[in-house]
Amino acid sequence: MNTNKEEKRSWLCSKCKEKLEIGLVKVKYLSGNFEVELLKCPKCKMVLITEDLALGKMLEVEKGLEDK
Repeated sequence: MNTNKEEKRSWLCSKCKEKLEIGLVKVKYLSGNFEVELLKCPKCKMVLITEDLALGKMLEVEKGLEDK
């Protein structure tokens, strides 16, 4: 997730207008629970999942889990 392009970009929460920060987020999928580092709002805890992440790494992991 930490590409040079994304490191230079500052994301703001659309609700709180706070700068998003990288932090641990609990993710559930099928019967698995995972903790991953994602951008989230420090105030309301809303999480940002970029299109690149959703269609890239997350899709890979999802397909791997469904094959098990």
